[in-house]
Amino acid sequence: MDERAYAIMMRMTIHPLFLPILFGMVLYGNVSYYALILSSLIVHELGHIIAAYFCNVKVERCVIMPYGGEIELRGGMAIPPGKQLIIALGGPIATICCIAITPFLDPLVADLLLKIQLVLLAVNIIPIWPLDGGRIMMALILIIYPRARAYELYLTISLILILLTVIITFILLPKTLFLLVLSIFLLIKLISEWRYRKYRLAFEKHVMNRLT
Repeated sequence: MDERAYAIMMRMTIHPLFLPILFGMVLYGNVSYYALILSSLIVHELGHIIAAYFCNVKVERCVIMPYGGEIELRGGMAIPPGKQLIIALGGPIATICCIAITPFLDPLVADLLLKIQLVLLAVNIIPIWPLDGGRIMMALILIIYPRARAYELYLTISLILILLTVIITFILLPKTLFLLVLSIFLLIKLISEWRYRKYRLAFEKHVMNRLT
């Protein structure tokens, strides 16, 4: 492992809100389940990191989230949309690779690993920011219509959709408890991103001179 890859691994952390979930799994004896989930999330994020490496985009840090993770890239939305698309696809491709190897594993491990990968993939390809599906959709939008306004509009649409998801999952409790928690978590992230959208766009448009 070269110095650059090692430095990226050292910046990989777990989000504090994810720790109680992991602790609960260990407490109730689901250590193997915990290990597979954490390993799957790390492999997923490594897919993004490897894609960023080949796109020559520096990864500032990586945070493991309940739905996958988030990587902070130098340049942010000023990174060319084509590279954004490749980096966003890196995670789902890594997850698909994990699915592809499950037939060659012991059935006791393979069945559980397959379920984890399918859930991880299904959640991440939802086209809502900041999920991978949302980032893929944003990159495609910017390739077709490279304007800063498109970023703001897509954030607004994502915010409305996730708010509706929170309401629906709340109505359908208790069966949708996991989805409700995940939706609330995404809503908090979206609100934070939406509040600072104008400042981020202004900075990146002026300093990076990418979006117009």
